[in-house]
Amino acid sequence: MTDRRRFLTALAAGLSSSSSLSWAQPAAARVAWLSPTRAADGSIFLDELKRGLRELRYVDGKNLVLDAYWGEDSAARVEKLLGDAIESRPQVIVVQGSAAVAARRTNTQIPVVFGYSGDPVEAGLVESLRRPGRNMTGISYLVLELVGKRMELLKEALPSVKRLAVIANPQHPGDKAERRISERAAAALGMSIEYFEASGPQQLGDALSAVEKTRSDALMLFPVQYVISNRERISVWAIKNRIPPISGWAQFAEGGNLMSYGANLRETSRRLASFADRILKGAKPADLPVEIPHRWNW
Repeated sequence: MTDRRRFLTALAAGLSSSSSLSWAQPAAARVAWLSPTRAADGSIFLDELKRGLRELRYVDGKNLVLDAYWGEDSAARVEKLLGDAIESRPQVIVVQGSAAVAARRTNTQIPVVFGYSGDPVEAGLVESLRRPGRNMTGISYLVLELVGKRMELLKEALPSVKRLAVIANPQHPGDKAERRISERAAAALGMSIEYFEASGPQQLGDALSAVEKTRSDALMLFPVQYVISNRERISVWAIKNRIPPISGWAQFAEGGNLMSYGANLRETSRRLASFADRILKGAKPADLPVEIPHRWNW
């Protein structure tokens, strides 16, 4: 009887102790999202990231806390918001475009997953695609064979194109390689190329004005964020001057321009969730190879 009483007393004490813990659930995963764009331009990609996370059983508001930050096309604002994101102490920061370069400069130890349009090795984000070696990894949208393919599609749609204007960003990692490939492709297609430089939206207007003074039959813009953010502005200019434009990423054509051909950004944004998931489960960015998209939109 004494042993039974002792057992019941111990059981009651254990139940009392466990009830005080309220059967605590594991802490929610914390992820920050930082885009250099406006929410109006980038919300579809954030939605795809959330979709990817849901497929991996992370639900915002339940077992996931996902804070979104929007740079509103301002480099200064991106820098400030990156600091805010770091202070919130997420387990992973998912960044888009130029926000990846800003994240590299902070030297934060928080793992960073990027979707980046340039060459991440040349930009200093990783040591190599196979072995990133640092606290950053993700997906690079720079696929050089697409440069020539865009020109082929343009030539198929407009066989009379002989003179092609190209707007490029000399500060963009990968720009030199894209120029080299485009010159080779143009020669094979019997076209000549004239380059115009614009490192951001402020210089875009000057570049477009310079193109107007040429006898260009069409315009190709290397796919960088400011081109996508200004897609409607470019469309208005193109219609007025009767110079059809092509670039990468579906948003460019959706903004009223002739054509686009590039990585499926919705799919790649969803794919970033798998990087976040592996890091949340203990993997190190240094050991996760950078991926290249294998599906295209046009």
